[in-house]
Amino acid sequence: MKKILFLCTFLLTVMSCSLDDDGRSNSYHLEILPIESVDMPEEFVLGETYTIYTSYLKPSSCYVFYDHYFESELNQRTIAVVDKVYENDCEDYEPEVIEEVSFNFKVVSNGTYIFKFWQGEDENGNDLYYIVEVPVAE
Repeated sequence: MKKILFLCTFLLTVMSCSLDDDGRSNSYHLEILPIESVDMPEEFVLGETYTIYTSYLKPSSCYVFYDHYFESELNQRTIAVVDKVYENDCEDYEPEVIEEVSFNFKVVSNGTYIFKFWQGEDENGNDLYYIVEVPVAE
């Protein structure tokens, strides 16, 4: 019985410790950020996978890349950057830091792909997009 109690206590102690503690608060929210620039091929080949690079501005050290937001409808893709924003003391970046991130895109159909990279909103709250059309070579 003492061995089982010791083992349970040991496991709980080990599981409660975090080896990757980076000093950040566990409290965060997700925020969609505008894409500043894009680097991608001018043409695709059916069945191939391509790495597409996006760059965005990080306003402070509280912003950590989380993922890309994707919305897909037929051959149209809407894409934005999603960051985790930790809610603790942060260092503001002056000027803001440009971070480059990427995602892989597999070409699964013929025709032309239309990518709409979200670039924020205008003064009326309308979404702005950088639109790139990429044909699929035969």
